[in-house]
Amino acid sequence: MIAILFSIGLGLASRYINALPNFIVIHAGDTLWAIMIYFLFRFIFVHKSQDTAFCLSFIFCFFIEFSQLYQADWINTIRDTLLGALILGKGFLGVDLIRYTIGIVIAYVMDKWFSFLNKRVKHGKP
Repeated sequence: MIAILFSIGLGLASRYINALPNFIVIHAGDTLWAIMIYFLFRFIFVHKSQDTAFCLSFIFCFFIEFSQLYQADWINTIRDTLLGALILGKGFLGVDLIRYTIGIVIAYVMDKWFSFLNKRVKHGKP
């Protein structure tokens, strides 16, 4: 849950803090959104494997991005709200798929690393 809240905070900060470098402003929001989605699936499916969260994150993120190709009035009305734009986005960008991939891989590797460290601590290894 902490990872979810942390990624939300960083993602919002990357969108609304003007002092950040342009590269961060352009790429961090979508990358952090994908990180949040990964940890959200880990939270919801706590007894499933990290691989399950990894796969579900890709399916969900890519589904949301490809859904942006659908531009009906009713869904665009939702996308025009702040929450709708944050969750559903506004328009399809192929580069977002790369950003999501990077974010999911970062979250997965971090999750694996922390799990490894946690197992070492439980077994009394330094």
